[in-house]
Amino acid sequence: MEKTRVGIIGTGNISNAHMEGYNTLLDSVELAACCDLDREKAEAFAKRYGFAKVYTDYNEMLANEKLDAVSVCTWNAEHKNAAIAALKAGANVLCEKPMAMNRFEAEEMKKAADESGRVLMIGFVRRFGKDAELMKTFIDGGTMGDLYYAKANYLRRNGCPGGWFGDKAYSGGGPLIDLGVHVMDFVRYLAGRPKPVSAFGVTYNNLGCDRASSEKGWVSSSKGRDFKYDVEDFASALIRFDSGLTLQIEASFNLNIKNDTGTIELFGTKSGAKLDPEVELFTDMNGGFVNVKPCGSVGGRNIFVAEIQHFIDCVRNGTPCISPAEDGVELMKMIDAIYESARTGRTVEIQ
Repeated sequence: MEKTRVGIIGTGNISNAHMEGYNTLLDSVELAACCDLDREKAEAFAKRYGFAKVYTDYNEMLANEKLDAVSVCTWNAEHKNAAIAALKAGANVLCEKPMAMNRFEAEEMKKAADESGRVLMIGFVRRFGKDAELMKTFIDGGTMGDLYYAKANYLRRNGCPGGWFGDKAYSGGGPLIDLGVHVMDFVRYLAGRPKPVSAFGVTYNNLGCDRASSEKGWVSSSKGRDFKYDVEDFASALIRFDSGLTLQIEASFNLNIKNDTGTIELFGTKSGAKLDPEVELFTDMNGGFVNVKPCGSVGGRNIFVAEIQHFIDCVRNGTPCISPAEDGVELMKMIDAIYESARTGRTVEIQ
């Protein structure tokens, strides 16, 4: 079998995580071309990883190069156009999360994928962790019983990356669409992908970006534009699903907390579980309450490497994709509903 020709659209920070995966597959993939609006950044990226060609216009790249697989790593506002262009050019696409700016863009993308017959995979990278694999065995095996409530948070004390992440015209929103999307999808995936039916949410923008000096774990690499900061600091929501599950979600860029947190709690009729990040179960046995901690660690796996390896497996071998476009559409419906609820102060039904 010939090598899979790979292209990258957008050479910012997240593209380096994608390259960790592609670099494990150099016996089966060819690093054909990369593209970024910033030529200097694209050339440095190409030199670092060994891409054959450099472009500043992805339409030109797609016209000139016969690409089999494309990672879309742009700011969120360009996800739809870049992904659809790549699909129409005959490439399979891995699009970073969030899938799009809203559900309507996401539906356009899925339609283009369906019409092209190509893979459109969404970057729900938490699905590829060992914790996800372990929890799926417990849930699918009946250990948890019926899941009826879940709590998920992704909270940063001082964590707006700056640049386009804080400008709604480029990002579509703040921590809800950037961070919350990870844990919202993670819980829905673990629960068997139920359909969301309603959401009630609130957002706050009380603290602003860079209110005090401290190190950040993630800083935008975008330069050369005057980006605004007009997104929320904090979002919270309750989401109901057709399975009977209710999810409470919290996400922040800026919040007066001691430490950044990212925990998942699941509550079932037989057991509860907490992922923080290790997995622990809470149940009863022989008339007494017990806490169960599985042997071994859920760490040690590079989830981006696992994600890219799965994507190329889908492209080369036709393996069913575990994070398909339809799940991206459902996530965008949830995010849209939360933002609309926050705007109106009312519960929003999800169709």
